[in-house]
Amino acid sequence: MAPLDWLTFATTLLALALVSYQSVSKKSSYLVANRSVGLFALTATLVMTEFNTATLLAFSGVGYRAGPMALSLSFVFLVGLGWYTVSVARHWKRFDRTSVAELFADRYGQGMGRTASLLLIVAMIGFSATYVKSLTLIFLPVTSSLTPWWLSAVLCGLVLALTVSGGLLSVIRADVFSFVVTLLLLPGLLGIAVYRHGGPKVLARVFDSSQLTVSPLTQWSHPQLPFWFVTSLIVLTCFTYICSPWYGQKIFAAKDERTAFISVGLASVLVFLLYGCTQLAASYYRLDNPNLALAETVVPQMISAWFPPVLKGLGFAVLFAAALTTLSGVWSAMVAMVASDFSLRALDSVGRQRWLTAGFALASWLAANLLVDDILNRLILANIPIAALSFALLAGFYWPKASRVGAWASAVVGVFWGVGCFVHFGDGGGYTWYWSIFGIPLIFATGIVGSWCFPNVTRRYRDAHGRSPGNGASR
Repeated sequence: MAPLDWLTFATTLLALALVSYQSVSKKSSYLVANRSVGLFALTATLVMTEFNTATLLAFSGVGYRAGPMALSLSFVFLVGLGWYTVSVARHWKRFDRTSVAELFADRYGQGMGRTASLLLIVAMIGFSATYVKSLTLIFLPVTSSLTPWWLSAVLCGLVLALTVSGGLLSVIRADVFSFVVTLLLLPGLLGIAVYRHGGPKVLARVFDSSQLTVSPLTQWSHPQLPFWFVTSLIVLTCFTYICSPWYGQKIFAAKDERTAFISVGLASVLVFLLYGCTQLAASYYRLDNPNLALAETVVPQMISAWFPPVLKGLGFAVLFAAALTTLSGVWSAMVAMVASDFSLRALDSVGRQRWLTAGFALASWLAANLLVDDILNRLILANIPIAALSFALLAGFYWPKASRVGAWASAVVGVFWGVGCFVHFGDGGGYTWYWSIFGIPLIFATGIVGSWCFPNVTRRYRDAHGRSPGNGASR
């Protein structure tokens, strides 16, 4: 980037810092933003929580390779978040605690609650590692003097510095700012692509019909994007997002049930559109550069090639903001879980919660540099612990007869099945198909049989006011 672009980048980050700065001293402010977030702010923070650089780079890379068919990946979020909206959004707000793992403790006992919390924290460290890795890939070409280790350390430090003071309040304020700028910029990227290349018909030069596999079951398939892969991701998304700690924490921050319900529904549409715009733009970029060495870098390549001065710096600032909002949201959710699930009185202090946030930032940095080689595949792999909890979660809301034994058995089977599929089949062997299509029914069957055979020691959860949501409790 030219000096003018760096000035624009720095100015945008300064504005982001000023907007997001919020010094708080109360635990309820730091962890759940006083439970008073309105419709626009909640929608913005939910969108920016999901609109992250790891998924953006991975999905856009598929757009570069597979063309418009890559929109089926964005469709995964439309379905997955849509299912979250109708199945659990209102229930989470009725529950209205600090951590989603508290549901497991309420229904199945303290041991199950803490185990669920550990599984979710492991998953979130995996997710945050992919976010750090993707952010490093974005800025590596324009900061050639830094090694990946040093660059990722600087970027993590920036994210931490911008949001650690105010916890979830700072995260939401940063999300709102980033949301507005992202809505202004990324659709413009697609507009430039269409204008430069004369419309959608030109894509047929690269992505012609001969590349498609057409049959009654695979009419939406492509050599770079198999039907089984998209189907498995849809199933996994539906049964992992419902237990997402970073979504749950922000639902707890909503001012009421109606706000929570509408916000997640709006977010599902907006996330689909934002990812879809960048995927289609990446398809056009293949016309300009058909031999891109690393398809996952197509978004920064497009910004560098197509945006004029000033806008180029703003484009990279938007990518940084997308990573910042997701990373800080995940770190905040992990802190909330540790503080609430393990009864550590030492963490009642906001200052110590800030130090814990820094610890999770350090873990994310190390995992990004030591464990993440392929962003999309590692992003999917990190969902194994979350999918394992799907029966216990839905049964906790909808089936009072679910027992402690059923919940434990389903979680253990879920973890071993997911890990076993990965070890046996691997990325190249299509493990996500076996993990989702066979594993999810197996998790639920195990939980149901375990609950029938050992119908003991379980109770129906109650909301934050001691009432049963099943009896119409509402905030």
